Amino acid sequence: MALTALDPRTALVVIDLQRGIAGAPTQPYSGAEVVARSVELADAFRARDLPVVLVRVSFAPDWADRVPGRTEHQGGGGSYPEGWDTIVDELSGHPGDVHVTKHNWGAFHGTDLDVQLRRRGVTQIVLTGIATSIGVESTARAAYEHGYHVTVATDAVADMAPETHANSVERIFPRLGETGTTAEVLELLAKTHS
Repeated sequence: MALTALDPRTALVVIDLQRGIAGAPTQPYSGAEVVARSVELADAFRARDLPVVLVRVSFAPDWADRVPGRTEHQGGGGSYPEGWDTIVDELSGHPGDVHVTKHNWGAFHGTDLDVQLRRRGVTQIVLTGIATSIGVESTARAAYEHGYHVTVATDAVADMAPETHANSVERIFPRLGETGTTAEVLELLAKTHS
């Protein structure tokens, strides 16, 4: 599906571009590429007084806030280095940005993201971040279920494996909203929010 519209109150929602995640090996784009494209979008949104939401994942040192469900793959656990959950410097330092800390894959469950968006009159979100099939897809699914129009900047998301990235971009996101490249989002933003 091609990108067709951006609502008057569209927010950029950046998923998990933090020190301990953005430097990990990703496909088909590097973390540095995802960060650079997210910064480009964030600058354009800020210039138009549209909300920028920076989402990070973090856990208590004793992991008491970690999702307790039984899974076949036990990821995480143990300890992370100091500052691993700090938003990357390239996106930090903008006092008007909204900051959300999550303890799950998706950015809606257990956070105030929905309240923050609704207070600002947001009806659509543009998503970027890492990982495509985990945090980004989980947030896209919840946004769709909350009634938001969803757009994913397909070259501003990346995953640990090319097949999981491709599955989300080709099969899942078109069922939840629209997709487009960073350049396409910026072009439409310039046309509709000049």
